[in-house]
Amino acid sequence: MKILDHKKIRQKVKRLAIEILEHNYEEEELIIIGINNRGMQVALLLIEELKQLKPLPITLTRIRLSPADPLGSPIELEMPVEELNQKTILLVDDVANTGRTMFYACKPLMTILPKKIETAVLVDRQHKSFPIKVDYVGLSLATTLKENIDVEIQEAGEFAVFMN
Repeated sequence: MKILDHKKIRQKVKRLAIEILEHNYEEEELIIIGINNRGMQVALLLIEELKQLKPLPITLTRIRLSPADPLGSPIELEMPVEELNQKTILLVDDVANTGRTMFYACKPLMTILPKKIETAVLVDRQHKSFPIKVDYVGLSLATTLKENIDVEIQEAGEFAVFMN
């Protein structure tokens, strides 16, 4: 079942961008870390919307964090973690379920002292079993543990969120 179509996803991302800017207006730079593939796609949509907000007083820096399965291989950032010291960081993913992915994404950030770390997701499922609070949520869903959320964001295609 489709729960968000292309237009609704765009609206949610625009609202998220406005909220993020409102809470970080006084920052000089915002480091936006997209978690693996789908989180990176959502991060790119957010950056696109943030850049359309004029005047944008913040420098945006985009970084990919991989992999999504940190127990299988080491977590890698596209930038040396030391360069994130005393910076404002926004971790972005497509769906937050248990909070495990966001929790593990913080692992490399524990070796430095960021100014602050915030989180943003397109869909929050509210089944947290890790100490993660999502700061910016596009859509909050009450689902069963057996239901699955699938976010599809194609570069040259339609966007959709499905619940199976």
